[in-house]
Amino acid sequence: MSTAADSGPDWRRLHPRTVLVTALVTAGVAVGAAVPVTVALAGRLGYAAAVGWALAGAALLIGCAAVGDHVRWRRTRYRVGTERVDLHTGLLLVKRRSLARERIRSVDLTAHPLLRILGLVTVRIGTGEHTGGDSTLELDPVARAEGERLRRDLLDRAVVETSATHRDGELATLDPRWIRYAPVSFVAPMLGGAAAGGVMQISEWVGAQAEVIHWIADLFRDTPLIWMIVVLVVAALVAGVVGALGLWIESWWNYRLEREAGGTLRVRRGLFTSRSLSVEERRLRGVDLVEPLGVRLAGAARVDAITTGLSRDEESRSADHDTLLPAVPRVLADSIAADVLRELATPTGAPLTAHPRAALGRRLRRALALALAPVLVQVLLGALLTPVLLWTALGSAVVSVPCAVLLSVDAYRSLGHTLSGGYLVTRSGTFRRSTAALQRSGVIGWTVKQSFFQRRAGLVSVTATTAAGGGAYTAHDTDASEGLVFAADAVPGLLEPFLERTGHPGRCDARHRRPSVQQGRGRRRYRS
Repeated sequence: MSTAADSGPDWRRLHPRTVLVTALVTAGVAVGAAVPVTVALAGRLGYAAAVGWALAGAALLIGCAAVGDHVRWRRTRYRVGTERVDLHTGLLLVKRRSLARERIRSVDLTAHPLLRILGLVTVRIGTGEHTGGDSTLELDPVARAEGERLRRDLLDRAVVETSATHRDGELATLDPRWIRYAPVSFVAPMLGGAAAGGVMQISEWVGAQAEVIHWIADLFRDTPLIWMIVVLVVAALVAGVVGALGLWIESWWNYRLEREAGGTLRVRRGLFTSRSLSVEERRLRGVDLVEPLGVRLAGAARVDAITTGLSRDEESRSADHDTLLPAVPRVLADSIAADVLRELATPTGAPLTAHPRAALGRRLRRALALALAPVLVQVLLGALLTPVLLWTALGSAVVSVPCAVLLSVDAYRSLGHTLSGGYLVTRSGTFRRSTAALQRSGVIGWTVKQSFFQRRAGLVSVTATTAAGGGAYTAHDTDASEGLVFAADAVPGLLEPFLERTGHPGRCDARHRRPSVQQGRGRRRYRS
């Protein structure tokens, strides 16, 4: 079942319990699918026959899955050499993949409850290049000890010089009081809506949706419509809060952030599914202090890493794959960010340069346009069809216009930028305010954008492009001269060929009205 090329002493197999894991997981899926199938068939074939067909289908499904995974196990080999990591797998379509060890940027360990019980982990070895699955090797599963050995060996680098003012070892551990920020996140209302939709979907599967609707109607028979809506919304929110608390406990229990020898930041967390994220400090380009609206109102923020070597494929697997610290009090978040960056004072706490009042006007106009568009539609339909829509338009305006104004003011106050030591800092956003501190040495280009309306208002948006994190960090609607000075001073020499300094200190102008500068890998492009 193996060739001479992958049968030497250096080649290893996955753990043989992978077949057992696949069989048990498939059995769980089969049981979950068998319940509605049995209920559906019981009315036609009788209960005994329906159970028999469901059991036969489940046995066939489990057997096929186990046989298929056994073949995969027999045909999969991996080898960790001095220069490369190789993975050979496949029966009809044989895949031979190889990664250079010097290009490996992440070795992450994940184990769901079944793997944890069996002492196994899934190992993902990645280079961080945005080339799809070709940049990642997955060993699923291996023994936990083997996974830890691979992580240590593959991320072993020359020891980073440490600063005497910042500690190594443990940087942060779980404080159970942080759970109070879970209900104020956007997750709670989303889970509440999902719970309501789930009840209706499950009731449809079992053929009882009409009964559920009638039961709710009977329950609120003597209740005014407005109070019925309020009660149902509150019930959904309560369900969402409970779900958010449970999700937070599962995701962040046993949390620990530590700095290991060799210059590696490691995050470990998870109650049922354990997760381990390793970030090399040499590929760390900064941090992003993220404050969703509800969390920000509670005075908290989370810390994300801005790193190279995190591919889009990995990001899609887990939305919080690059999160170093969950939502915690803002002061603590700034302190941990400073420890992570080995700075005496965190750049995310530096005083920011405010943006011109014209930026507020732009946000007010856009927000009011979005708020008044449905109001105008209702007024038009009310004038043509029924006066009732005129009253609904009035109600919509009373609610939406003040909200639009408040959100616009908040969005304007969130704008800011500055240079803090070796970092450039940008802040923006209202529903999700982001304060990004990016190493100036990590900037590989600038994009300067100025629309017709921005030009009339004397504003410009400057974007620092980088190979790390989201790839671009923007200072929105800055003063035109001030924004160009900010970009020119952040990375001296990069933007200078396209700027003309005036006689006024701290002011500069672009040679063309709409400059856009990008540079990377020895290539510079300019678009006027």
